[in-house]
Amino acid sequence: MASALTNLFRLARAGLVLAQHGVRFVPPGTKTPLPLKLAYAATWPVRVISAPFQAGKPRERRITDALASLGPSYIKLGQFLATRADLIGPELASDLRHLQDKLPPFSMEEARRAVEEALGGKLEDHFAEFGPPVAAASIAQVHKATVIENGQPRKVAVKILRPHIERRFRRDLDSFYFAARLIERFHVPSRRLRPVAVVDTLARTTQLEMDLRLEAAAISEMAENSADDPDFRVPQVDWRRTARRVLTVEWIDGIPVSDREALLAAGHDLNRLGEIVLRTFLRHAMRDGFFHADMHQGNLFVDEQGRIVAVDFGIMGRLGMKERRFLAEILHGLITRDYKRAADVHYWAGYVPPHHPVAVFAQALRAIGEPIHGRTASEISMADLLGQLFAYTEVFDMQTRPELILLQKSMVIVEGVARSLDPNLNLWTTAEPVAREWVEKNYGVSGRLREAGEGAEVLGRILTDLPGIIERLDQGATAFAEMGKNGLRLDSETIERIGAAEARQTRWGRAALWVGALSLLAIAAALVS
Repeated sequence: MASALTNLFRLARAGLVLAQHGVRFVPPGTKTPLPLKLAYAATWPVRVISAPFQAGKPRERRITDALASLGPSYIKLGQFLATRADLIGPELASDLRHLQDKLPPFSMEEARRAVEEALGGKLEDHFAEFGPPVAAASIAQVHKATVIENGQPRKVAVKILRPHIERRFRRDLDSFYFAARLIERFHVPSRRLRPVAVVDTLARTTQLEMDLRLEAAAISEMAENSADDPDFRVPQVDWRRTARRVLTVEWIDGIPVSDREALLAAGHDLNRLGEIVLRTFLRHAMRDGFFHADMHQGNLFVDEQGRIVAVDFGIMGRLGMKERRFLAEILHGLITRDYKRAADVHYWAGYVPPHHPVAVFAQALRAIGEPIHGRTASEISMADLLGQLFAYTEVFDMQTRPELILLQKSMVIVEGVARSLDPNLNLWTTAEPVAREWVEKNYGVSGRLREAGEGAEVLGRILTDLPGIIERLDQGATAFAEMGKNGLRLDSETIERIGAAEARQTRWGRAALWVGALSLLAIAAALVS
C-alpha cells in the first residue's frame, strides 16, 4: 500500500494534468468541498498559462486527451464515470462518452518476449506468421498471425497484455481508493453514491481483464449461451496458444459495424442490424445474466451471413435473477406505462428505502416515462432515461448499486451503436419483445409451473432424507424427551440461522426450508409424546 503522501502526490499530478487541459474539476452548481476548492485555486496559474493552448479545442477533447495522457487506468476510470452523471454531473459525463480506449502500441520485441514467456519456446514454434499490431488499447494489443493445422494455414488474432500493466493498475487503483475513502469520510452527501464501491467494481473488472485465460473462458461461455442465436456469434478460442498474458482466437474477416458504406455495399439491412445489436445485448443480459460489457463499434463486425460477431471479451457483466428481473420489469413497465409495477420492482429489489411511498416513486417514474411516448423514435434516448433516473436517486435516498454500473455503461454504448446503424431506431419498440418474453417466461404461467416443479423437487429431496433424519432423531430420543419436559421451542440461534438461510434461497427454497423445519418439530414432538 502506498503512503498517504504518495497518493496525494499522484492525485495532485492528475489534477495538474486536468488543469493543463482546461478540464473543470467540479460540475457547475455543485456544492464544492473545501479540499476541492483549495485544489482548484492552487491550479489557477496552470490554467491561465495553458488556456491559450486549449482555446478552440472542443470540451470533450480536453477531458479525453487529459485522461489518455494520464495512462490506462485513468482511461478505464473515465469510461466508468461516463455513466455516472449523478456523481460527476451531466456535462462531464457527456464529454466522457467520447473517450476511446486507444494508446500507442508497444514494440514487436516486447510482443515476441511476451509470447515466448507465456507459451514457452520460440514465437515461431507457435505461429507460422506473426504480424505487427493491428489494434492497441489501454491493457493489451492485438496482432494478426497464422497457424498451421493439419497442413492448412489458419488466420488468428493474438491478444497480448501490455508489459508491466498489472503494476501500473495496482498503483493507480491504490490512489483511487485513497481518494474515494477521503470523499466518503469528509463529504457526507457523497456516501450514498458509494465511491469506494465504484472503485471496487473498477478493480474487479480490470483484474479479470488482466488474466486472458478468463477472457477465453468468457468467450467459451457466451458461445454456449448463444449457440442457438441465429444472428450472433463469437470467435472460437485456440486454447493451445492461450495463457494468462496471451490469448489466441479465430480471426474475424467481417465488416466493421462502423463502416456504413461497406455494409450497404455488401447488401446488409442496417435497420435490421441495429435491432439485432440492441436485442442481442438485452437477451444476453436478461436471459443469460451474462453480457458483453464493451459492445462499442470497434468490437462488432458483420459476417457474410449477416450475423453480428463480437470480439474483445475482456469486460463482461453478470446479473443475478434479482437484477435481471429489475431490468426486464423496468423496461416493460415504462414501455407499457405500468408505472406502479415499475416502482414496485424498485422496492422489491431494495433499491428504494421503504419509508418512501410506492405511489410517490411511481409518480416520479411517470414523469420520466410519459414524455417518451410523446416523442418521435429519433428523440428517445436510453442514456437520457438513465440520466433522469439518476436525478431522482438523491430525492429517494437511493444508493449506488455496483452490480448495475456495468449494465448502465453498456446500455449507453449499445444505444449508440444501434443508433449509428439506424438513427430512427425506436429503442422501446425494439426492446419490448425481449422484456415481455422474459417476464412471461419467468413470472407468467410457465414460470410459475417451473418454480412449482423446482419447489417440489426440493421438497422431494427432503422427504427422501426423512428416514435418515428419523434415525438420527431416534438416537437423540433422550435429548428430545428432556426437551418435551421443558417445552418445545426454536431457540434464537436456530431462528437466526433459518432467517439467514431464508435470505439466500428462492421463494420455493424458503418454503421447503420451513416445511423441513416444521417437519422436524412434528417428528420430534411425536417421538417425545
